[in-house]
Amino acid sequence: MAIHRLDLDEFDEIDYYLMAIHTSLEDYRLAYFINKILPINLSKSKNEIHAQTKEGEANFSRFYYYDSEKAVSWNLIQNKNEIISVSTNDFQNLFSNETSEVSTTIHLLPEFKKVDFFLKIENSEETLNFSEIQQQLNTIESVAAIYAVDTNKIKSKNNLIFKKNVNKQENQNCCYTWSRM
Repeated sequence: MAIHRLDLDEFDEIDYYLMAIHTSLEDYRLAYFINKILPINLSKSKNEIHAQTKEGEANFSRFYYYDSEKAVSWNLIQNKNEIISVSTNDFQNLFSNETSEVSTTIHLLPEFKKVDFFLKIENSEETLNFSEIQQQLNTIESVAAIYAVDTNKIKSKNNLIFKKNVNKQENQNCCYTWSRM
């Protein structure tokens, strides 16, 4: 009997470029400034990234643009989100009827806790000059820092796998889910 061996290395191949963005801007404002500087048109995707952790559930916003000429897709992804969990006091004392709210921050990529957003550029082989894009985005006034992320050092790469926006009907009914327990 012959033994068949499958090599799965081609599935580990990374075909995207990732930029980390540190800013105090809201997601829609950052998308606006990126659209203003770069020749793209990021728009809010209904396909938010849904996260399930032991603390609770959260949705990370996502702005998407597909450049059909160059076959390049752009994703602006929120990295930080807060979960507010409500707990009741089980002790019999003066404050026994009190409920407390605890806010917990979760991250799409936990190894980059200080990063506010990621700009993921997919299927861009040699058509884009990433250092030029980085220089242009550095001109946004409220961006404190922007830099390339070495994708080989990312431990939670699965959190960056998104389904492409195929048609409008699918966009309205879908969200992406990952869990970390």
